[in-house]
Amino acid sequence: MIANRMCTLSAGVVATLAMIMGGAARDCWAVPEVPLSISRIYWEYNASANDLGVHVSLDGEDWKRLKIVNPDGRTLFVVEGRGPYERLGMTELFFEGAEPSLADVPLADLLAMFPEGVYEFDGRTVDGADLDGTSTFSHAIPAGPAVAAAVGPANSLVISWTAVTTPPPGFPSRPITIAGYQVIVGSFQVTVPPTTTSVTVSPEFVASLASGVQPYEVLAIEANGNQTLTEGTFVKP
Repeated sequence: MIANRMCTLSAGVVATLAMIMGGAARDCWAVPEVPLSISRIYWEYNASANDLGVHVSLDGEDWKRLKIVNPDGRTLFVVEGRGPYERLGMTELFFEGAEPSLADVPLADLLAMFPEGVYEFDGRTVDGADLDGTSTFSHAIPAGPAVAAAVGPANSLVISWTAVTTPPPGFPSRPITIAGYQVIVGSFQVTVPPTTTSVTVSPEFVASLASGVQPYEVLAIEANGNQTLTEGTFVKP
């Protein structure tokens, strides 16, 4: 009751009473916290190109500032809206870090730049509320699936792959649990359960492709969010 009455007083009076009553006055100035609906940081390894990078995906309502802090307390990324973005705010954000070849940047050096642990997403909304989220970042990275594509008559196309159960050779030896696989052929994209190892692509979509060599990708997605892709090609008649 006393704290509620203090909230109606002037800031100067509250500041004075805060020295006497401690937390009761500070409760008047508590800033609400708004959780991010999505806060993810994860590895993407290209098994075909042998390159590795870190991706970030986040989503929250009407934020104007945001930073990402690693488990060591080091700020890795800061973004701030200006002009209309500061007044109206932003929502989604996705970006990819550079993906250096492991022939140029040794794997151990790259892993050391992004230590395992809980990464914090801290921001501020246009209404002045604190925005927060966390993501547990792991060095358990799946191997790339071995892929194949079979093109048949009437624009039939089946893309298949081997199940992934281990990390790539030379990567940290960690248990791998696949959450699903994703197949991408141009604008065609589908994610399937971990028990599925082939996808039939719509003949109508295949018919829309130009004749000749066409690329595709199959991604193995670990339960922790890390993903590894293998590139392949097929020939459209």
